[in-house]
Amino acid sequence: MRYEDTDPRAQLRAAGLRVTAPRIAVLETVADHPHSDAHQVASRVRDRIGSVSTQAVYDVLEACTGAGLLRRIEPAGSPARFETRTGDNHHHLVCRTCGLVVDVDCTVGEAPCLAPSDSHGFTVDEAEVVFWGLCAQCRDNTPG
Repeated sequence: MRYEDTDPRAQLRAAGLRVTAPRIAVLETVADHPHSDAHQVASRVRDRIGSVSTQAVYDVLEACTGAGLLRRIEPAGSPARFETRTGDNHHHLVCRTCGLVVDVDCTVGEAPCLAPSDSHGFTVDEAEVVFWGLCAQCRDNTPG
């Protein structure tokens, strides 16, 4: 489900979730800092609204992910990260050195963008692809 409205209050209401200060702060934080992990989100939420427990932030991330307001991605070897870009089956580029994550539109066509060689009876509706490499800054700073 994709919510086109960027107002967190409207998004929460449309998803059937109560509008609370921590939920608004989490949605605004993730919108401003896509691909943040839970600890980064919690720190930035505290900067916005003051005292809030890490567990409360985890609970909000889980509720918003479950409602389709946030997407959770888990690049291998790094903590789960969150973004507001949902429902379009886009992919990601991850820098092996600094961990920078950037969005990449669907590789070919419409979701699921890729088809398995054998679906084993599954109805495939999404493909998750992570491209790994070096971002421009890390590449330029690599000797050799």
